[in-house]
Amino acid sequence: MLRTPTHGFTSGLALALAAGGAFVSLPAAAADGFTLKDKPKIAMLYFGPKNDGGWTQAFDEARVKIEKEIGQKIQFVENVPEDASAIKPAAEKFIQRGANIVIGTAFGYSDSFKDLAAKYPGVAFLNGSGTTNGSNLESFYGRTYESQYLCGMAAGAASKTGKLGFVAANPFGVVNWTINAFALGAQKMNPNATVNVIYTGAWNDPVKERAAAAALIDQGADVIGQHVDSPTPQIVAQERGVYGTGHHRDLRQFAPKATLCSSVWVWDRFLTPELKKIMAGNWKPGQYGAFIEMKDGGTDIAGFGPAVPKDKAAAITAERDAIMKGKQVYAGPLADRDGKERVAKGAVLSDADLWKMDWFVKGVVTQK
Repeated sequence: MLRTPTHGFTSGLALALAAGGAFVSLPAAAADGFTLKDKPKIAMLYFGPKNDGGWTQAFDEARVKIEKEIGQKIQFVENVPEDASAIKPAAEKFIQRGANIVIGTAFGYSDSFKDLAAKYPGVAFLNGSGTTNGSNLESFYGRTYESQYLCGMAAGAASKTGKLGFVAANPFGVVNWTINAFALGAQKMNPNATVNVIYTGAWNDPVKERAAAAALIDQGADVIGQHVDSPTPQIVAQERGVYGTGHHRDLRQFAPKATLCSSVWVWDRFLTPELKKIMAGNWKPGQYGAFIEMKDGGTDIAGFGPAVPKDKAAAITAERDAIMKGKQVYAGPLADRDGKERVAKGAVLSDADLWKMDWFVKGVVTQK
């Protein structure tokens, strides 16, 4: 099992999901479901610092909103690395203090949470971007391609040249689907739009992100998209007088003049009702976890910059409404950049094929 620190995904995830399913499952939940024996007490384990500006901060901001919705404080600890020797003691300390709902925030917690769920059958476990599931354990992740498609529309609307850039972390399915969706959104606004992609090889490396964003702008990109953790691509875009679209959180905080919109996590929209289900009793976690659509609280978009014309912003809002009502981003007919059919007319790309996506749509140019 890879233990390379990430915001939630490593190449191990890509391999696991390519094997055929979105999440690894444990035996199906009992017919009666899971019910807490005592009053609910919640704790969270954060992978990084709560003010990292991205992945972890999105969870922390959700925690504050959840507390208001459920009427109780949620304990948390920061900087728990993806290592069993750190994960298990942190979780067990909360459990010894009475916590009976534990929420994790990293792919690398998956195996430890599986072990903890078996050891503590009276505790409910949830894990953001995890892959293990069971009668008292549910992993969850959002369909980020939905919000990235909308960000692509904003990029296509604002671009003067139709040449877009994208700073990406690693060539995994969960990153590739954001790139393709971004391109499809841009091409809805400008059919001739292209997207040049540079992978940094790291989830959070501001130095590499700066170099990648600068290189893309030097190549002619006038809008920079991203699927990396830091706001650096947006900062570079603002410094260079071009535009960008953010990821994880509303990155106008860091680059208000450049950021057109951002793909943002809205974990509270999923976790609040899910926690209420656990509290109500007879909770039955999904056998393969929760792969959350926008309408159920995975991701959303935040803000439109002034570079997005009002009529274009209205069109993006209309597409968002359509996605909320069930429109599929990866609906056929759809071919890859080599002309091979990937989704037939009338069909929709399966979840298994989404997770192992290793191809790109027309107009996407990938670079190391």
